[in-house]
Amino acid sequence: MDEYQYLKDTAREIRRDIIKAISEAKSGHPGGSLSAVEILTALYFKVMNIRPEEPRWEDRDRFVLSKGHAAPLLYSVLAEKGYFPKEELLKLRKLGAMLQGHPDMKGTPGVDMSTGSLGQGISAAVGMAIAGKIDKKDYRVYALLGDGELEEGEVWEASMAAAHYKLDNLTAFVDHNKLQIDGPIEKVMSPEPVADKFRAFGWETIGINGHDFKQIFDAIDKAKNIKGKPTVIVAETIKGKGVSFMENQVGWHGSAPNMQQRDEALNELGGAK
Repeated sequence: MDEYQYLKDTAREIRRDIIKAISEAKSGHPGGSLSAVEILTALYFKVMNIRPEEPRWEDRDRFVLSKGHAAPLLYSVLAEKGYFPKEELLKLRKLGAMLQGHPDMKGTPGVDMSTGSLGQGISAAVGMAIAGKIDKKDYRVYALLGDGELEEGEVWEASMAAAHYKLDNLTAFVDHNKLQIDGPIEKVMSPEPVADKFRAFGWETIGINGHDFKQIFDAIDKAKNIKGKPTVIVAETIKGKGVSFMENQVGWHGSAPNMQQRDEALNELGGAK
């Protein structure tokens, strides 16, 4: 099996786990979890220098899920990578369980930052990148933002700081699926043009198809070679990617599938099991 096929198979399994976890919880955010699967699969299964058996390894690369409501995505990736048993996914959002509705760095192995309040994740990632510079560490910091999240002013304060401090050890992804809970981002509060805004704030900007592994890897490699400023990768994605009745449907931003919809989605992803 070639590397790309392995990654595609892994991404499909992660999508299946997202659907299973959210349907079991009867609550969660499938649309924006499914849209960024390839990005996190690329990071955790190819790019990042990490040790699942040693989640707090000091020299690890860091990842911050700034769009914290997409926690089912992060949890499914971490479970697939071996940070904790996959059985935990079926306890999502249950009282007393490890996996809560938003990531908790104190309770979940592999979570580098507790997130949920939009804008704060990228701010924490900037802080981590500054710390890496101060400590003369080689680790890199990655963050994933939602495009609706760009409506938060804190995002731009953090972006200004990242450029000011020349954080070339920071790479941010924007999951540009163009939909948020209340509708199309352009109608709610348009952050467009996204790339031009980051460029104006002093960032290197790269545009890609966020479902194409080769483009993801090429962009990350380019970002590693950019000196003196942070890089943002604006990834064009499809909300609900991989499940036909969820794709580009804003109603699936924060709605859980029922059992019939669960089975239909799993069938599309390789069989309802």
